[in-house]
Amino acid sequence: MDTCMKERTRFAPSPTGLLHIGGVRTALYAYFLAKQTGGDFLLRIEDTDQARSVDQGVENIVHTLQRLNIQPDEGVVSKNGHVTEVGEYGPYQQSKRLTVYAQYAQQLLANGHAYRCFCSRERMDQIRKEQQQNKEQPKYDRHCLHASDAEIEAQLTANVPYVIRLHVPEGKSIIHDVIRGDITFDHREMDDQVLMKTDGFPTYHMAVVVDDHLMEITTVIRGEEWLSSTPKHLILYKMFGWQAPRFAHVPLLLNADRSKLSKRQGDVGAEQYLDKGYLAEALVNFIATLGFNPTGDREVYSKQELIDLFDLKKVNKGGAVVNFEKLDWMNKQYMQTMSGEELSRRMHAFGLVLTPDQYRFVDIEKARATTLKDLADHVRALLSLPDYDPTLLVWKKSDAHDAREMLKAAAGYVKAYGDINILAEFELSMKEWIKTEGLQTGNILWPMRIALSGREVSPSPFELVYALGTEETLHRFEVAIRSLEGTR
Repeated sequence: MDTCMKERTRFAPSPTGLLHIGGVRTALYAYFLAKQTGGDFLLRIEDTDQARSVDQGVENIVHTLQRLNIQPDEGVVSKNGHVTEVGEYGPYQQSKRLTVYAQYAQQLLANGHAYRCFCSRERMDQIRKEQQQNKEQPKYDRHCLHASDAEIEAQLTANVPYVIRLHVPEGKSIIHDVIRGDITFDHREMDDQVLMKTDGFPTYHMAVVVDDHLMEITTVIRGEEWLSSTPKHLILYKMFGWQAPRFAHVPLLLNADRSKLSKRQGDVGAEQYLDKGYLAEALVNFIATLGFNPTGDREVYSKQELIDLFDLKKVNKGGAVVNFEKLDWMNKQYMQTMSGEELSRRMHAFGLVLTPDQYRFVDIEKARATTLKDLADHVRALLSLPDYDPTLLVWKKSDAHDAREMLKAAAGYVKAYGDINILAEFELSMKEWIKTEGLQTGNILWPMRIALSGREVSPSPFELVYALGTEETLHRFEVAIRSLEGTR
């Protein structure tokens, strides 16, 4: 790659629902390439298929990218909580660019590179049916290609609906794909693609070529499902006399059974994972390295490292299996590096607001949590002592009397120790005290754990004392001691 050239890249999703993690990967690759070369990354909305667009679809795309800290330099962006457009190449929503496409469609008609097709839907259905019966490749039969000027004028005068089709020339097209190398397509296998629909909206093929040229996109990064359409796009570039951008078609994301990743087999929207409590940094790292690993010797990279090390030629040609267990692992790695204060701030989204003296709860629980939501639930459970059966305080073959005595001894030790500033020092000190006093470890640590957490599975008693502080620890010990009175 010529890193001297500043790249202009784009992400151009359709507002049809949640932003698929495959789409996020495409956006990330385009973003990395632009940032690596000091260029620009823009967000364009491809909403010409009005039937598939959903309410708030554009807002959802913009909001999700913002949450992932993928900020477009131009295009459709969020400013002060509102979706707007920034840049000199707009509008950036295709539904606002219909006059532009109409102008270029007329140019193709005038030059004989496209033609009007007045065939009815019923005729088209009949053609397809016959081709299927004859096991032929489904293609338009060019019935309207050679219509005379008089025939065309008569149809127009009668207001017969029509589409505009590309007149595919004879020959071959070679795609110089950055990821896949050179691929040759024979034009005889191509259909005369519809460029403009009867409603005046362009198809993807028309709009994407016009927009990528006018917006001066240098490298087009998109999913491999568009690879077979690229020869038609190259034909259009040639017809218009434009230089085509570089192309890079990234592979599909796959389920464990190697089927295409789809919502039928689980959550596939990036926002769904953010809402579950996965960190944006971890999700970006995870998605970016699906089928691409910058160095191959590790899994965790910062966003800046991904930008610096990005190379389209290192993207695998084959589909990448999405292992969400790896996302769990990666998220835990990120959480471990974050301070209690930072994690506490991020847990606001899950309804938990902590004071600085409660950050210790985060420190002792973050190793046991997979997501921010898990962490918030764990910390919330420790902040207030639940009702529990006092018989839980008794360790194995011990009894209630022994449990009470152990808790009294522990309370005395904690009170005498005073403020705990360093967890490791407190834990070492108390373990030495238990050994010196000749106490059975389980007999004292088990009732401490239950008294402080009310749960059989929790952080260690040392961590609980550290997080709760001396005053609350002694209070919970006292509650437990009283609950054991009269218990045998």
